[in-house]
Amino acid sequence: MSKLSEQDIEKKLLRFPDWEYFDNAIHAEFEFDNFRDCFSAMSRIAFECETLNHHPEWTNTYNILSISLSTHDAEGVTEKDFKLAEAIEMIVEVQE
Repeated sequence: MSKLSEQDIEKKLLRFPDWEYFDNAIHAEFEFDNFRDCFSAMSRIAFECETLNHHPEWTNTYNILSISLSTHDAEGVTEKDFKLAEAIEMIVEVQE
């Protein structure tokens, strides 16, 4: 999987208003009503990560989930990251 150019990343991000590109990765932060809802979303995302064999860097503090996606083998953002971001968006949208 080849690394996307910064221009391609910025163009793709137009479809992902919750995401930003910096530090060679795409990042998003999601806020939930409580810890239980946040953890539930994380569990659902984890199953999707396993299916795609692509795993985020993420942190959770109470009801906030912060996610960073990049493809380490490509040393940057690839289509794989956007595929996972799309799945995450769908999971978070259903959760809300």
